[in-house]
Order: sequence, then structure tokens, then C-alpha cells
Amino acid sequence: MSKDPKPTDPVAAARRELLEGVGAEIADSFPGITRLGGQVVAALYLSDEPRSMDELSAELGRSKSNIFANLRGLEAAGIVERRRESGARYDSFALRGKYPDVVIGAYLTRLRRVVADKRQLSRRALEMLGDAQGPEADSLRDRLNTLMRKYDRFAVIFAELMPQSDGPIDLEALIDTLPSTVLKAVAAVAKHALGFSSPPPVAASKKR
Repeated sequence: MSKDPKPTDPVAAARRELLEGVGAEIADSFPGITRLGGQVVAALYLSDEPRSMDELSAELGRSKSNIFANLRGLEAAGIVERRRESGARYDSFALRGKYPDVVIGAYLTRLRRVVADKRQLSRRALEMLGDAQGPEADSLRDRLNTLMRKYDRFAVIFAELMPQSDGPIDLEALIDTLPSTVLKAVAAVAKHALGFSSPPPVAASKKR
């Protein structure tokens, strides 16, 4: 008779699930970083201490060259930092802040850069177009003006509403400081803007 399959270790299964999920999340959000890079983030989150490249390679079962390539990408994104403990022969690596705060901060920093780059791109293209006349030039000018107006508005949102930081952003703490009425109003506006609901009701003006 064949033996029953060995039951899955629930701790190992849960850990593997987190590694895979964070791996997919990071790979989808940051160009140049693979699923392995996201697994490195998860492994560092689950660790109480900074980890060396050798330790990460052994834990994740991947070559040190692949680990190193992803660590460089994570450093460039502002998610991971390199450390050298006193007396240590090799560098170790740790998250720059709590997870997921560090990833949210890095992603917002990336979005700010994208918005700033596209504003400059729109302006450069308009300057190159200059006073050119004709249907094709007019159509291109309209599209560029529309694009620039959108990115200008995005820049205002980042400047006014989002924390100006290149480090971790604790959205939970920000949410906790907002009154529930404000959160509900923001949620209603967001749902309407995304087409998920009817326009939020407008408060009736008081009769004089």
C-alpha cells in the first residue's frame, strides 16, 4: 500500500504564498525588477535582521547573480538599503522602512517622476511644433495641450494631497487622521470618477 502524502507544513505554505504574492506585486509595479526581487522584499520583511546576499540566495534557492541584480533594482527604487555592520566582511540588506509603507512610498515617488517627465515632454513637443499651421499641426497641438493639461492637474494633486517624501509612506496613519465623513466623501467622489456610482449628492443650500 502506498503511504499517504506527507501533510503540507502550514507555516511553510503560508510563507511561500506571501513570497509569491509579493513577488508578483513588485514585478508588476516596478520595471526592471522581477518576481525574485519581490520575493527578496518579502524575505526581508519576514526577517528580524538584515540579510546577506548569501543568505537570501540560500533561502530563495536562486543564484547570487540573480539576487544581486534584483537588489540593485530595489536599491534604485528606494525600497532596499545596503548596510555594512562594524567588523563585517560583506554587505547586508534591509528594507528602507516598514512593508508595505516602503513600497507605497517608492511607487508614489515613481509616479511623481513619470508625471514630471511627461509634463516636460508635452512642453518640448509643443515648442518644437511652434506656429506650424495645417490640419495635422492643429490636431497634434490640441492633443499635446490636452495631455499637458492632464499632467499639470496630476502634478497639483501630488503637490497638494500626497506627502512630499522619497521614503516610506504610512497610509494607515494618514487615513487614521481623517474624519470618517471626509473618507466617505472621498470614496464617493472616487467611485463616481471611476464610473462605479451616480454623482454624490450635493448639499442643498440653506434658504435665506
